[in-house]
Order: sequence, then structure tokens, then C-alpha cells
Amino acid sequence: MSNPQVLIEVNEGIGTLTLNRPEKLNSFIGTMRDEIANGIDKLSRDESVRCVIVTGAGRAFCAGADVTYLTKLIETQAVDEAIALVEAGRQVTTAIREMPKPVIAAINGAAAGGGANMALACDLRIAAENASIGQTFNRIGLHPDWGGTYAVPRLVGPARAAELFFFAEMVPALEAERIGLINRVVPPEALMPTAHEWAAHLAAKPPLAIQLAKQAIQLSLNSSFEEMLNYETEAQRACFKSEDALEGVRAFIEKREPRFSTGQSSNLASGG
Repeated sequence: MSNPQVLIEVNEGIGTLTLNRPEKLNSFIGTMRDEIANGIDKLSRDESVRCVIVTGAGRAFCAGADVTYLTKLIETQAVDEAIALVEAGRQVTTAIREMPKPVIAAINGAAAGGGANMALACDLRIAAENASIGQTFNRIGLHPDWGGTYAVPRLVGPARAAELFFFAEMVPALEAERIGLINRVVPPEALMPTAHEWAAHLAAKPPLAIQLAKQAIQLSLNSSFEEMLNYETEAQRACFKSEDALEGVRAFIEKREPRFSTGQSSNLASGG
């Protein structure tokens, strides 16, 4: 495409996926959701990529669905086509959560509706001071999707989630950080440098240990204490057997920085 709606870049172990529809605040339209999912899958399979950044071009992260396009679907009652868009969003957030690598959302502006929940599917979120995030679905008579009803209550609790869903207001970045939706707020000019600094730091970490920790966080939300103790045992077993554990302890003893390099992966949740 001469003007692709999703840009993919890989540099020094960091993969960057940029939504590239700035004239429409990177709102979703057509096959854009599929392109995002495909881009995430491509970065997931790229062995040179150790960490991924998701961001938006221009002055917004993502304004959610293109309302003009949605209006046509609602007016013509093209319900099946509308649900296909929801399913495509489900594919995006599932791909982000299941990626064995850490994913950082660099929120450069408004993140609304599905755009907000794509950011919440990421492992870490850094936002510019002028950014905002909101569950704006009911402003146009719709219900939250893209995994928002899973992520938001777990991040901020049910009472705050009810406030965010019901009032459908955009939350300024500093307030979003205060209530736990965002990890860090920085000046706009520091957003991408900070995201790349975090990504570079994570890219230097042992991939297997990071993958298993990401998986543990997700499992812990619906598991008992005993189940997580069992998971920790198996995760530690996998790490003990890895080349990175040997490199880590040797580097510690030799008082040098470790050089983690293994591409091993594991899925203990499914017995893999």
C-alpha cells in the first residue's frame, strides 16, 4: 500500500507498531483491525524482536471505531458486519495478551473506546501529559468491547470501572495514572524516548523469564494461591534449565552485565 494504515518497524530488538491514520485520529476502519493483528503476529514470530511498542501517528493514539463507518452499519442494520469488527478487535487484544514478549503502549494522545482497550491489553502503558483515555462506548449507544470489561475492573476495581463505563468520560493522563490505568506519565516530547528506554531495558532481559512472568500475571487473576505456587514451581524449573539462568549467575559472580540471548519459549498454562 502507498499509505499503509499500520506501520511496522524493527530496530535493535524493539518492534514498533504505529497506527497510521492520523487525519482520522487513527480510528479503525475497513481491514485496519486485521492489519494490526497481523502486525502483532509478525512481531511475535520475529525472533529478533524482544519487546514491542504500540503507538499512534499524529496527535492521537486511537479514537476507536470510525463513527462515520459505524453509522452506515447501524443505519442499514448490518449487524453481522458490525459483529465482525468486534471479533476483529477481539483478535487484536488476544494477540497482544498472548504474545510471549512484553508490549508497551505509548499513548501519545486520545485513546478512546476500542483504542483505549487496545492500550489496556498491553502489559505497560506510558502516556504523554496531554493524553487521555476513555470508555466512550455508550456515548453512541454501544457496549464496551476489545476486552475492556475484563481489563478495567481488574485494573481499577468494580466501583471505579462502573464510573468509567457508565459516565463514558475521557480521563486525563495524570488521573488515569493515579487510578492505575497508566503506569507512567511524561512530557509529550519524552514519550517515545521513554518508551524506547523501557523497551531497550526489557529487550536486555532474559526472554523466557519475562514470558513466564507475563503469563503468571494473567493466570493469577483467576487462580488460587496454591495454583500459582504450582505454576511458579514449573516456571522456575523451565528457567533453571535455560541457558539464560547459567549466564545470569555467571555474570553476577563475574561482576559484569549478563548477555541474555535465548529464544526459548514456554506455555505452562496449556502444558506446553
